[in-house]
Amino acid sequence: MAKKLYVGSLPYEATDEQLSDLFGKAGTVVSAKVIVDKFSGRSKGFGFVEMSTDEEAQKAIEMFDKNKMGDRTIIVNEARPMEERPRDRKWEN
Repeated sequence: MAKKLYVGSLPYEATDEQLSDLFGKAGTVVSAKVIVDKFSGRSKGFGFVEMSTDEEAQKAIEMFDKNKMGDRTIIVNEARPMEERPRDRKWEN
């Protein structure tokens, strides 16, 4: 079963491909996505990587958590489900 990882403190110039290449050293990457702001198109400094097995995901955490990517020390841990956020009523019609 695939395991999704949260990757924080990414360099702002990091790409999906760079993230995939890096985590490929720990195993098979199912997907890698740097999250970008929908208005500016600029990276938000974090992303998600999905590894093909729990074992590869654990290996990736051990290999990359608190290690450098470019000039930043990245954070890698198991992704948590997205929490429901309250909607801002002023934007609704």
